[in-house]
Amino acid sequence: MLNATIRKCLPQTSSAIGYSKRLAPGNFTVASQSRSVHRTATNHEDDANLSYYHKASTKPLLYRTIGQQIRLTAEKYPNNEALISRHEERKFTYSDVLEKADKIAASFFELGLQRGDRVAILAPNVTEHYLTLLGAYRAGMIAVGINPASQLPELEYALNLVQAKALITIERFKTQNYLGMIEQLIPELPNCSPGKIKSARVPSLSTVIMNSSKKTPGIITFDDLQSLPQQGSISDIERLQTTIDPDSGANLLFTSGTTGKPKAALLSHFGILNNAEIWARRAEMGARDHRICLQVPMFHVFGLTFGVVCPIFYGTSIVLPAAGFNSLDSLEAIQKDRCSILYGTPTMYVDMMNELRKTDMSLPPVDLALVGAAACSPQLLKDIGAAFKLRKVCTGYGMTEMSGSIFNSDRRDTTESMLDTVGLLVDHLEAKIVDKTGQTVPFGTPGELLIRGYVNMLGYWNQPDKTKETIGEDRWLKTGDQFVLNPNGYAKVVGRLKELIIRGGENIYPKEIEDVLNTHPSILESHCIGVPDERLGEEVCAYVRLMDNAKFDMAELKSFCQGKIAHFKVPRHLRITELFPRTASGKVQKFKLLELFTAEKNKNS
Repeated sequence: MLNATIRKCLPQTSSAIGYSKRLAPGNFTVASQSRSVHRTATNHEDDANLSYYHKASTKPLLYRTIGQQIRLTAEKYPNNEALISRHEERKFTYSDVLEKADKIAASFFELGLQRGDRVAILAPNVTEHYLTLLGAYRAGMIAVGINPASQLPELEYALNLVQAKALITIERFKTQNYLGMIEQLIPELPNCSPGKIKSARVPSLSTVIMNSSKKTPGIITFDDLQSLPQQGSISDIERLQTTIDPDSGANLLFTSGTTGKPKAALLSHFGILNNAEIWARRAEMGARDHRICLQVPMFHVFGLTFGVVCPIFYGTSIVLPAAGFNSLDSLEAIQKDRCSILYGTPTMYVDMMNELRKTDMSLPPVDLALVGAAACSPQLLKDIGAAFKLRKVCTGYGMTEMSGSIFNSDRRDTTESMLDTVGLLVDHLEAKIVDKTGQTVPFGTPGELLIRGYVNMLGYWNQPDKTKETIGEDRWLKTGDQFVLNPNGYAKVVGRLKELIIRGGENIYPKEIEDVLNTHPSILESHCIGVPDERLGEEVCAYVRLMDNAKFDMAELKSFCQGKIAHFKVPRHLRITELFPRTASGKVQKFKLLELFTAEKNKNS
């Protein structure tokens, strides 16, 4: 049975799971709602041309937790396959998933964890990652996604920042020896009982759970975890659900940390759930029985919101081709499991298409591909559509601090809008574009994108000053991205504000050059950066990855760009590379490209 502390959290009477008719909890004032509706109705001349858009919707937001939604889905689609892990040869129905999630939730309580405690997950795309996420939601605890590529100092920093109470991991992944890292981080383990760890370096941590057949002192195996609770305590987990606030934290996800140490963004059940549900409707996920090829990692907001939560609404299946991305494994999953929806970063699609050219593999037509987590050129979107015989290729824009997606394509969008924009603003959100002084600019004018709505994070964990830098008192969240907003709610990414290149006083956006270079038949992908120049301040350097056996030089680059972009935007420097430095979510780390350029220049000087 659950302990006395947990019983105090249980309701005396149950209440129905319902809908919210609010635009967002605590994010909008009555004045801001009235203003957006009033503008739409009267279209005042003094503000009609300003880059502000409110995506109203007649469908109310869902006011429930992710854990409540899991139970509703298990009741409606009990025999639908929820998870198919090809690399582990394991399958689970939604009925199985609910049962296992509740066992995990009850086990956490048996180990002394409480609601609101942080449960860190250090693992790639494996079954235990998926089940632990759902177990934490059902327990009212906060799941913490940690990059599986983290090294020991990064792991220690992450655990201490969020004051993690438990760590769930696996023994090894690729070159990562997680067991060795933990033994080094917690040398006290041999003298600790499982669930009662006393660590000098991570004082908050009491429990380490590992998917391993090896018995290690102080560590609980994942199999032992699920055998801890009695049946009574498992049944109590359902009674717990109506006491968990949808506005409370569900996940802590770390920012990429390209400048300074990563911050941990706290996302709510309400934000994640509704963001996922709106995309599921736009993608028409309920129109048929789909299988999603999930290549992006679950510790990232793309993999979490769209990969884990989105499929829940219609009993859709998730297919894990591999623990970490592998282009051949993904192609085999599409072929053998007949995946009808693909999720991936631009680079993942580039690698799959490159692999497809080397094989005689015949793929079945794919219904839809979602390209996200990084900017994608129009040419690449066209190539993806042709290579995978897609009925629809969709793009979008989102960020960790906003629970997932802010703009995304609609099934009914034209091909032109999908190629030229990142889609339509997500339902119930407000967007505006401002200049450097914070003034709203006219439609069609570039500026920084600001977003306000239910998707906004609750804040950066234990970093109130950083939170205030990102979210103002008016609840507008600054994205740091340069956008152009259209009056119809569709938007186009111009580039990252921090990546703007200023050459002799001219502003150059790298994405504009990359979109041109990516149309060259020899180029797989390109990324442009600004590099120091004594005369002009900065010049453009293009790093490109080529097709196998292809040749490309500076003369070809200049010839190809002529007549397509202004002369001052044509890269002065060219570097050919086989690999780009990336984050685990697939974003190219341009600051590392600059480091490579600088190191090369210093070596040759």
